Amino acid sequence: MQLTARDFRGQVNPDWCPGCGDFGVLNSLQRACAEMGLQPHEILTVSGIGCSSNLPGYFNSYGMHTLHGRALAVATGAKLANHDLTVFVTGGDGDGYGIGGNHFAHSARRNIDLTYVVMNNQIYGLTTGQVSPTSSYGMSTKSTPHGSVEAPVNPITSSIMNGATYVARGYSGDVRHLTELIKGAVNHKGFALIDVFSPCVTFNRDNTHDFFKDRIVKLEDEEHDFSDWKLACEKALQWGDTIYTGLFFQKESVSLVEAEPVLSKEGPLAHRPLGLSEDQAQRIIQRMM
Repeated sequence: MQLTARDFRGQVNPDWCPGCGDFGVLNSLQRACAEMGLQPHEILTVSGIGCSSNLPGYFNSYGMHTLHGRALAVATGAKLANHDLTVFVTGGDGDGYGIGGNHFAHSARRNIDLTYVVMNNQIYGLTTGQVSPTSSYGMSTKSTPHGSVEAPVNPITSSIMNGATYVARGYSGDVRHLTELIKGAVNHKGFALIDVFSPCVTFNRDNTHDFFKDRIVKLEDEEHDFSDWKLACEKALQWGDTIYTGLFFQKESVSLVEAEPVLSKEGPLAHRPLGLSEDQAQRIIQRMM
């Protein structure tokens, strides 16, 4: 049965601030799943901690709200156990690029078949406005009243260097474009990152919707060669009057799901019979006698 975006609405209404960019991300996920013909029982959405990490509660699928920064680890286990699941990981820049930075790097390196959607508001919103890993140099926040003295993380270049095979950037104010990026990520076999500019309208007065609307240029409009990782990094590092969104880099490579020898031979755990066969039980009994 073909579903609509409305069918992917959860039973709980979002409690985000009015105007929060995360609404656009939720809308895009719902549209993408409907347009791809997915069913809620075929999807798992995993999150960590933060405003954006509440998303699984607002999205009609299987969901897991996990520990701070550990969503990718949990999602990896779920995907390896059941290859048939479409697995989304949702979170923010603090959750994913800060405390979860180690899992981010190694998930990309392993090329696990996940779609990681990061709502990047360039600040810690849930804890009311502290500097985050993606906050701009010199940005004044509650924890950096004299301006941040740290260079921000660039998620696009970091993920490419760590081995991600689908790397994109979206903007939550452009739902149609973001929907297409999500559909491309789901169809891709391997680790897919979509870093989404998702403005925090309450605590980040620098990186606003108007800020991005005045600067964003889509890579699709420039016929970007997404097979060229050097060009992708060059475009990703541009930050000023022009900020690029779109698919930066994509390549085909064996995913961890395909490469893991036990699972590739015997199939995912979800498809195996539970319990012991009679022969296995008898062998265990014989060892104990």
